[in-house]
Amino acid sequence: MGKRETSINKSEEGLSVISNLELYLCPDVRSIIKKLPDDFKSVLEEIRLRVNRPLMVSGNQKEYFVDINGGLTLTPVGGYYISKENIEKTLQFASNYSIYSIEDELKNGYITIHGGHRIGIVGKVLMGNKGIRTLKNFSGLNIRVCREKLGIASKALPYIINSKGEFLNTLLVSPPQCGKTTLLRDIIRTISEGVPHMNFRGLKVGVVDERSELGACFEGVPQNDLGPRTDILDCCPKAEGMIMLIRSMSPQVIATDEIGRTEDSIAIEEAMMAGIKLITTVHGRSLGDILNKNIIGKLVGDGVFERIIFLSNSNGVGTMDSVIDGSNLTYLYKGVNYKDDRQVV
Repeated sequence: MGKRETSINKSEEGLSVISNLELYLCPDVRSIIKKLPDDFKSVLEEIRLRVNRPLMVSGNQKEYFVDINGGLTLTPVGGYYISKENIEKTLQFASNYSIYSIEDELKNGYITIHGGHRIGIVGKVLMGNKGIRTLKNFSGLNIRVCREKLGIASKALPYIINSKGEFLNTLLVSPPQCGKTTLLRDIIRTISEGVPHMNFRGLKVGVVDERSELGACFEGVPQNDLGPRTDILDCCPKAEGMIMLIRSMSPQVIATDEIGRTEDSIAIEEAMMAGIKLITTVHGRSLGDILNKNIIGKLVGDGVFERIIFLSNSNGVGTMDSVIDGSNLTYLYKGVNYKDDRQVV
């Protein structure tokens, strides 16, 4: 398959994703999104609706305002202004005309819809005896487009699977929106399926998907492909979920996103004692950055992670800047834009 054909297939796939997502938008916003240029639709990442503010979209690390004809502009002048009705109708579509049915999700500030797309929601917070009860008077929506990128784990595999065909405890590090969750998702799928050419048999993977970003479960069914040997705990706190998986599902690998709490560290230690491998992520820009974080810094210093992979968007989202051997903090791979600042305090 040539590069041009591959590019066309990816573009068509991107347009198909947006076509399905459009069904959940209110008619006015839907008609505008349909008019967006096809090349931008194929890379569309977010659609933002704010009451009495212009419609905004983002993709390829750029943000635009949108006019009624689907035109993209860098200034709000002439943009289509969102009404309260636009937001309420969109939530009606997203909840199948039953806001009550999504009240449990609303207290988390987002809902997941078919296709794995996530709708972030802001408005008036109603408190109860046990904390946030729900939201009302909705004032803004952030619709995040869910796109799987199958195969992007291939570049990382030689570093996280050793010559004996063993998976190594791995930490993915990057700033926000640089692809660590997308890469984590594809690594999960790959180690669940197995990699025959690397003499790597598929492993049982337990996923704690606290924010529904990995499996993107809709009505209990994962919308993303996480492999045939993967079990998912959806909307479950990481620490509690890791312990549940250890005790009930006999995973060989546990995967989570964005660790950082003391209880996460305790659960990781229990997993390690049970002989379970780990892959997780953390926000950060460099080795010095994560070494200065209380919880993750200690885990890294103790050599819990055998491989540490740093990502950025320096050459597109998901750029692998460097790979570090966690046992001695030496570099196994240095990209053009890697940064070593471990002495920072």
